[in-house]
Amino acid sequence: MKNLIQKWNSISLVLRILCGLIVGIILGLCIPKVTVIAILGDLFVGALKAIAPLLVFFLVMSALAHMGEGQKTNMGFIVALYMLGNLFSALVAVIACRLFPVTLTLGKAATEDVTPPSGVGEVLKNLLLNVVSNPIASIVNANYIGILAWACIFGIALKAASPATKNLLDDFSNALSTAVKWVISCAPFGIMGLIFNVISESGLKALLSYGRLILVLVGSMAFVALIMNPLIVFFCSRKNPYPLVFKCLVRSFITAFFTRSSAANIPVNMELCEEMELDENTYSVSIPLGATINMAGAAITISVMALSAANTVGVSVDFGTALIMCVLAALSAAGASGVAGGSLLLIPMACSLFGISSDIAMQVVGVGFIVGVIQDSCETGLNSSTDVLFTAAAELRDRRLHPERYSKEANI
Repeated sequence: MKNLIQKWNSISLVLRILCGLIVGIILGLCIPKVTVIAILGDLFVGALKAIAPLLVFFLVMSALAHMGEGQKTNMGFIVALYMLGNLFSALVAVIACRLFPVTLTLGKAATEDVTPPSGVGEVLKNLLLNVVSNPIASIVNANYIGILAWACIFGIALKAASPATKNLLDDFSNALSTAVKWVISCAPFGIMGLIFNVISESGLKALLSYGRLILVLVGSMAFVALIMNPLIVFFCSRKNPYPLVFKCLVRSFITAFFTRSSAANIPVNMELCEEMELDENTYSVSIPLGATINMAGAAITISVMALSAANTVGVSVDFGTALIMCVLAALSAAGASGVAGGSLLLIPMACSLFGISSDIAMQVVGVGFIVGVIQDSCETGLNSSTDVLFTAAAELRDRRLHPERYSKEANI
């Protein structure tokens, strides 16, 4: 058994995931009634979601406790990249909707049990309240804003702790990292269960009538992933960005696409950053923070759905108003993870900018839930892979400007 496990782990993770993907599709087409296979996907996502809050809490706390006086990190620049990415993504969505206008077929939406936020103020209020949430409750509920805030507070407070205490924190962090590697090694089985669930439920058939909307959404996200983000990386590194871009897409996008959870993908991103030999003091904070505020995909979804609603009801949106909506979408997307229902429930807020009634806006949200099989998967994949990409891009920029800070080349 030990030799079998070693041989299994010696195979490329990407190749194993690809095999799991193919097997899941075949099983979903051949034996869709055997729903027990889908449990593998639920177990995989559940394990990632369970371990991620503890991993983030102890990694951030340990990193800050060991950080020396005057030690530099790239967090300021990374946060700037996150917010610019949100803004530029919303702008890409506006241009896409101008070039390829979408008209929706609206019906009665099955969204009566959800309540959207009333405005950006409520989104930001929820975000700030999450900061001061009980630390234990934050870990239990996977509130990453609260986890980061308390981990930073405890980490700074533990700077004066004894070496034995700091070593204990390291031991906990290392143990959690090892557990994460064990969970990630099971990713092929989890992906197999997740794709089987999608195929067996015939979710893709319901998407055919919304083909144009899906093409605009996915096309905008593809443009951001393959054109805009590489330009940002090139600006930072001054070298060919595509090897790094494709590494992030292959390793991070694929798992995030099927788990449909940025939080569940935090351990995957952490492991990828470790493999690329990035600064742990930076990525231990930037990756969980990115899972909360780096929401380029959400900004695209909010913008496309709101402009499609405006086009459907005959509201003419001038470019100036569309730019205001870009800023609104970028800001509200940063708080999407703190709102029940994610980015889709922020659509009514953007629609209100065009004077669209909440009844119609909630029908648009219903359409969003229908196309969510693809939209949410692509959105999460873009969001999560960009967390690693921007973290690496910031370090490449710092290595270019301050080579004296680094003793060896990173494996980027």
